[in-house]
Amino acid sequence: MAEPAEDAAGQLAEPLSRALDLFQRHLAAERNTSPHTVRAYLGDVRALLEYATQAGVTSPEGLTISVLRGWLAAQHRAGLARSTLARRAAAARAFTAFAHARGLLATDPGPLLGTPRIRRRLPEVARPDQLARVLDAAGPHPGAAGEPSPRDRALLLRDAAIMELLYASGIRVSELCGLDAGDLDHSRRTIRVLGKGGKERTVPVGLPAERAAAAWAEAGRPVLVTPASDHALFLGARGRRLDPRTARRVVHARLAAVPAVPDSGPHGLRHAAATHLLEGGADLRSVQEILGHSSLASTQIYTHVSVARLHAAFNQAHPRA
Repeated sequence: MAEPAEDAAGQLAEPLSRALDLFQRHLAAERNTSPHTVRAYLGDVRALLEYATQAGVTSPEGLTISVLRGWLAAQHRAGLARSTLARRAAAARAFTAFAHARGLLATDPGPLLGTPRIRRRLPEVARPDQLARVLDAAGPHPGAAGEPSPRDRALLLRDAAIMELLYASGIRVSELCGLDAGDLDHSRRTIRVLGKGGKERTVPVGLPAERAAAAWAEAGRPVLVTPASDHALFLGARGRRLDPRTARRVVHARLAAVPAVPDSGPHGLRHAAATHLLEGGADLRSVQEILGHSSLASTQIYTHVSVARLHAAFNQAHPRA
């Protein structure tokens, strides 16, 4: 649950505080925005309104393009990263568009606000053979102390299924934790995923991932299940729905356990899935659908990863590179 807008408003004038409160409700109820995004947008808009207050603005009508640009310029001088500035500009545009639609602003200055160009770094992607070693090592093998306890074995089965599903499907860690037991279709080897904005999509998974998920569902989940588990597919050690932070710790630990594998977390597995699909001949539109990207531009970064690998192979192998 996002923090109340009243708390976020601080020392704002009442018209600005009320507008922020309405914006919070709009994000959560009308746009079905995730709690994480609501918190981020409220924090960014709060910073804008606090800056505007210091400039003498007491109502949304005072949010002119000069105020917006001055706010971003001040943050640029403070050394904020380009990615942070771009996110804050997007939040400002969302707020002014909302305020204009609600009649709080006569004209919307948001479209006049430029976005700092982000220098996108190519993600470090593990090779297929590296991930094969990671996934082989993630299986429920007994440790040095011998055969694990039923609870420890259940957690090993869960962790193996987490690794296999994240790499096989390219889904986000939040989407993985949101899966219910009925979302996995074993006969068709697909999972039903609820993505950003409440958009549902069906994603195929391979046989190893289906088998790992089935082993967890049949022999692991029943060991951890409690009345609090509800329909969640993946559970934490106490039987509640798996928390994304726990899933991230699992992935980081599994990647770190195999030497020379880039430690990039769950999003690294998503990068790897997309890159390996494209390198294997999948078309960009199909990868876009699998990843749940609303825009093809978000998917195109993975073509750059593949081109970078082609250049690396060329430079290494060609006699006149």
